[in-house]
Amino acid sequence: MKKIVIIVAVLGLLVVLISQFAGSTNNQIDEGGSEDKLVALSTFTIISDMVSEVGGDKVEAISLTKPGAEIHGYQPTPADLVQASRADVIFENGMNLELWTEKLRASIPDVPVKTISKGVQVIDIAEDAYVGKPNPHAWMSPEQGLVYVENIRRELTELAPEHAEYFAANAEAYSAKIKAVDIELETALATLPDNNRVLVSCEGAFSYLANDYGLEEVYLWAINSDAQGSPQQVAKVIEIVKERQIPAVFCESTVEPRIQREVVEATGARFGGTLYVDSLSTADGPASTYLAQLEYTASTIISGLTGK
Repeated sequence: MKKIVIIVAVLGLLVVLISQFAGSTNNQIDEGGSEDKLVALSTFTIISDMVSEVGGDKVEAISLTKPGAEIHGYQPTPADLVQASRADVIFENGMNLELWTEKLRASIPDVPVKTISKGVQVIDIAEDAYVGKPNPHAWMSPEQGLVYVENIRRELTELAPEHAEYFAANAEAYSAKIKAVDIELETALATLPDNNRVLVSCEGAFSYLANDYGLEEVYLWAINSDAQGSPQQVAKVIEIVKERQIPAVFCESTVEPRIQREVVEATGARFGGTLYVDSLSTADGPASTYLAQLEYTASTIISGLTGK
């Protein structure tokens, strides 16, 4: 009988500890006050921010990964599986970005996983091992970001049709803000001279942005992976920067800029700054929302290429 009591006590303690751990980080599900809300778990911070804007106070929007996390090769943890099992829906980008969600799908077959990039005008990767596959970073185009917003609105409405008008109003207001940022970025990036419109980054994550605003994209590697930064990749970019006399190069916040700094040392170009692509910054950072991310990216590019 004592053994049974001890086992029950230990199990109870484990439940308490797991509960405390699940609430210890800012991207965990907040149980307080979320009973009447849809719990929407997104694979990364940018999608979660979009869901929060559309869902408003009817949705508890959580990001599986934290600000600053590298999402391409992320590995779900046991705590992630606990979160996912409590969600009403999981939103992912798709286009081969989060192949690791297969583990979540297998563990929680009853929780629907929705891909919110459906319908975007896909740009394929042009080189490296990923040639011909879709570039997943479509949200870096405000125009394609509107597709994300509509997909989120539709999926939330399907899950909670009683809030259809609320979601529609939020989506319309949010889309208007994205369109305004699009005009702002187009005007700002148009100030770059014709001979100075080359964006050199670590990852090829700016194809959509470059396409929208008439920039030329050069990068060290197509997709973040363990095999990135080969001598051939670095040599290629060094040659281009020298030949084109490109004044500045950039790297993403989720990537160690060491290799890009090799380009700086070899060419004399400036390190133009850190760009936010796969993750938002923390709340006190310069890119804490999707809209702020787009604006900060444009201002960093302009400042880096013009030296102003």
